[in-house]
Amino acid sequence: MAAIVEPEVAIPPSVAEASPGRRLWLATWAQTEFKIGLGLFLVLVGTAIVYPLLAGIDPTQLAPRNRFLPPVFLEGGTWAHPLGTDQLGRDLFIRSLVGLQNALMISLAVVVLMFAFGATVGLYAGYRGGWVDTILMRLTDAQLSIPLIILAIIILTVARPTPFTVILVLALAGWPVYARVTRSVMLAERRREYVRGAKILGASDSRIMWRLIAPNILPPIAFVAVLDIARMMIFESILGFIGIGIQPPTPTFGTIIADGRKYLINAWWIATMPGAFLFFTLLSINLMGATLERARNRLLRGTI
Repeated sequence: MAAIVEPEVAIPPSVAEASPGRRLWLATWAQTEFKIGLGLFLVLVGTAIVYPLLAGIDPTQLAPRNRFLPPVFLEGGTWAHPLGTDQLGRDLFIRSLVGLQNALMISLAVVVLMFAFGATVGLYAGYRGGWVDTILMRLTDAQLSIPLIILAIIILTVARPTPFTVILVLALAGWPVYARVTRSVMLAERRREYVRGAKILGASDSRIMWRLIAPNILPPIAFVAVLDIARMMIFESILGFIGIGIQPPTPTFGTIIADGRKYLINAWWIATMPGAFLFFTLLSINLMGATLERARNRLLRGTI
């Protein structure tokens, strides 16, 4: 079987003199997939932010007279509710957009917390080494041994599910991955000549870690964290679907789809429309994340 070869993208010679983060960004931007994913993502997010403000429709407002209205492209549909209404007469377009807002807010907050805490642990463990590294990595391994969804179910069945607790639980379950990756890169980076030179010149350990090493190793890891935004959106939807995520009446993808599964035969759009929003959002994020990962691999191989 022939090996799969990643497409190479021509990068101007001047890019070779740029910082690793800038080289990574330029190599990513040169790929068409990234531009398509970014464009789709901006359209979805822009619509989710602007349309609810302009429409002035309350996503939790009950309207029993408008129950089970179909989407506008089906017989009986109306432009007043372009994606139809649910079993309580609530507008599905607005609810899906607000659900997208909540999913992105939670996912971004989770990824920022996971990256900040995990990268800090990985930097410190990899630079210090010895017993500090051993203790921190054993704690990381212990955390990794607990599946994310199991940990979330255990905590959220005891604590009241709120946006804060959902963010905290998902971040608690995901930070070890960043700690492991950052530590492995730090182990190689701390042996480089510029680190030895900084030590000889009397630079402090904190300065070496945060001013010299971190700017070189964290940007590629941070870029790849884009893929985790999609992963956290999926987990947030799963928690909402099984009833331990953000609670109604706040719209989330999971709760809307869970409500709609009861009406799949007669009102399939209740579950399908928010599912379509989730699908296209994940598609856009994964297109961007895949191109970022390919660019990072080329950066690590030294081809950009």
